[in-house]
Amino acid sequence: MARAITAGTDGTEESRAALDWAAREAVRRGLPLRVLHAWTYADTLAGAGRETQRGWAEQGVAEAVRALAERHPKLTVSVDVVEEGAVAALGRAASRDEMLVLGSRGHGPVVGFLLGSVGQQVVAEATRPVVLVRAGDRPALEAAGREVVVGQHGDPEDSAATLRFAFETAAARGATVRAVRAWTLPPVFAYSPGSLRLLDEAGGLEPYERQALADALRPWRERFPGVAVAEQVEMGSAGQVLLSLAGRAQLMVVGRRARRTAVGARIGSVAHGVLHHADCPVAVVPHA
Repeated sequence: MARAITAGTDGTEESRAALDWAAREAVRRGLPLRVLHAWTYADTLAGAGRETQRGWAEQGVAEAVRALAERHPKLTVSVDVVEEGAVAALGRAASRDEMLVLGSRGHGPVVGFLLGSVGQQVVAEATRPVVLVRAGDRPALEAAGREVVVGQHGDPEDSAATLRFAFETAAARGATVRAVRAWTLPPVFAYSPGSLRLLDEAGGLEPYERQALADALRPWRERFPGVAVAEQVEMGSAGQVLLSLAGRAQLMVVGRRARRTAVGARIGSVAHGVLHHADCPVAVVPHA
């Protein structure tokens, strides 16, 4: 059975934008859509018992699904309303389904809180791709020639999951993939006889980086021959280079190393910066 695309919804404007984005993506990929709403009982609401509050939650989701059915009559939609904490419920979806789509509050004055604590925890723990969609996301941009921008780093194996997601998405949309590799001058002590030999064979740092990007893209070009690809190698920090391209992106795809540290799971500095500052939807893809 095909994995569903799951959209987390809580009735806010940003979650409605995420739901719309997820529905369009499910239609493009020929996948079912699961609408997930997690709620918890609030005993402070006088006169509203558990069943009343459950009814409110179910009614709100039903209204959103009816609107979706009108726009996408052939889309298979299921609804899951659970009495559970949002992080736990969304975390399961983010580790089981094809992808999880969440709303993001967008720009604000306090860096580090723009995504929201729930979203940050889910993204950090997920083992499947998580897409964050801003309130006010415009579907027209998906058909306006904008690209799927993806960050590539390290060896081909390091970015395989990220590139796969970008190429699959671009193939479903008929879009161009812009693969971006950012590089910086390494400190002097990072040079070794072996690395110096590789750089010499490549003709210098920038040609070496261009070859590394081409090598990482080769299997995905072969697997998706119908997807147009633009390669971009640029000196600078990965986060800054990617953010400079947000204006031409209908979706930005970044990777996140799926490993835990002594202080728990982390989003990573590049993904963190892009999530907080990019105007377009952002997909965070975990990799080994």
